[in-house]
Amino acid sequence: MSISGHSQAEPMRYALLLRGINVGGKNKVGMNHLKADLMELGFSNVVSYINSGNLFFDSTEPEEVIRCRLKRYFDATYEFPIPFIIVGAVTLRQEVDRLPGWWQDEAAYRRDVLFYLPEADKASIEAETGTWANDEERLHFGQAAFFYCNHSQADYLKSNYHKKLLKARFYKQLTIRNGKTFQKIVELVLEGQ
Repeated sequence: MSISGHSQAEPMRYALLLRGINVGGKNKVGMNHLKADLMELGFSNVVSYINSGNLFFDSTEPEEVIRCRLKRYFDATYEFPIPFIIVGAVTLRQEVDRLPGWWQDEAAYRRDVLFYLPEADKASIEAETGTWANDEERLHFGQAAFFYCNHSQADYLKSNYHKKLLKARFYKQLTIRNGKTFQKIVELVLEGQ
């Protein structure tokens, strides 16, 4: 307890999701180096998952302060832009709690989570992608991401998602994780919260 009678802020667990790194030998970012740098920036319990830019840490700082610190760090450290989103445990818990039942079907052929980067125009993305839904393709719009599911492998290659996503003007406003990676993100952020 501090003198004022308020305890120090409890640390919050965050996911830091990077876009467009370590793809095809371009925009290389070493996870071990990045984890060490995050610790030097004052974040604690830093871990990473696979090499595509999924990191996790604890901080007592407000989210906007964290975002600004990370942006300054990436701009100063790398010669290429690194778009990113941070998702706190509270937001992630809300996303998980609001997921529809069809998202839980691990037998589905394709399940993706499309996280909105800070510059994303969520309303426009929702309006455009909302037209993609049909009997095979399902969409759920959350606060930090939208969730896509296609139960049919035969349908997937002719699906709206497969045919339209890469060409969509908002594609670079998203960072995408598959269902398995999303489940790991949930575990690494929400366990112990």
